[in-house]
Amino acid sequence: MLSKKNPVILRTILIAIEIMDFERPFYILAIESSCDDTAAAVLDADKLLANEVAGQDIHQIWGGVVPELASRAHHQQIVPVVHAALTKAKISKEQLHAVAFTKGPGLPGSLLVGVSFAKAFAASLNIPFVGVNHMQGHILAHLIDSGNERPEFPFLCLTVSGGHTQIVRVDSPVKMEILGQTTDDAAGEAFDKTAKMLGLPYPGGPHIDRLAKTGNPHAFVFPEPKIEGCNFSFSGLKTSMLYLLQREEKARPGFTSANQQHLAASLQFTIVKILINKLLLAAKSTGINQLALAGGVSANSELRTEFSKLRERGFKTFIPPFEFCTDNAAMIGIGGYFLLKNGIQSGLDTIAEPGMKF
Repeated sequence: MLSKKNPVILRTILIAIEIMDFERPFYILAIESSCDDTAAAVLDADKLLANEVAGQDIHQIWGGVVPELASRAHHQQIVPVVHAALTKAKISKEQLHAVAFTKGPGLPGSLLVGVSFAKAFAASLNIPFVGVNHMQGHILAHLIDSGNERPEFPFLCLTVSGGHTQIVRVDSPVKMEILGQTTDDAAGEAFDKTAKMLGLPYPGGPHIDRLAKTGNPHAFVFPEPKIEGCNFSFSGLKTSMLYLLQREEKARPGFTSANQQHLAASLQFTIVKILINKLLLAAKSTGINQLALAGGVSANSELRTEFSKLRERGFKTFIPPFEFCTDNAAMIGIGGYFLLKNGIQSGLDTIAEPGMKF
């Protein structure tokens, strides 16, 4: 029986009732700070009103994200970014109904800034808050009401980023199962680290993509890992690239710079081929024909092209807008919306989980 002695249960039910009442708005502020982008978004239920991101260019100097510098930058940027999101959405903080934030996985210091801010902000307004899994947020970005067609359940999602590579079966916004994942390095990491070998700046993925457009994807052959099932492995690709460059530079100084575009195209061809073939294997084993793409690497032009071609094989494919590919708060907002809709929220004892599992 509900009473004032059960405030958490009562508040959870009231939240669910508010969300189901589509005659009135349900405003959610979302915070994303898992790595080096400070992001804030405002949603009205599943409709996006504002999506602001502040990057951190300083990491380019070091060729990768420096955790301590990232954390400091989040401290400096989080208030201005939240203010910008509320201003763009044309609402005041007093109109908010809930706050969603990235709980993990991610860099400890970066997550701590976002989690601490979100809890304090929500507590000061006496509104509920909820922690969202960053990787599930990437997947749920497909369910944002942005005018694009949205996948129906169940669907498979190929999630590819700098830290993760997964194939996930999505049965509902709160029921997902990993069918396959990388056993070592992620595809995004393979792009960035091989780009560094080629003398390209950080982040290397976009530079590989750009160079590959003018290169021959069959100029060099890289081995494909023999991994059973839907799992991935990309560490061997990095080693293969390293040995190739060392061997050829010794025999022909200047080889790397003279063949950058062909090396980039061949590497990208191999990575994309592995990703698509594993996704097809998962589709065959599950019988699911709705396929979605997510994560930072989903911005790669070759991957988007090859993924779209799966329509010719009878699959329905869904690719997110570019603003939802890289880290953003809109995906955290939609994740929070569905958690709250299902009566799930976080308590004041919630902490950041850098190694948060799916």
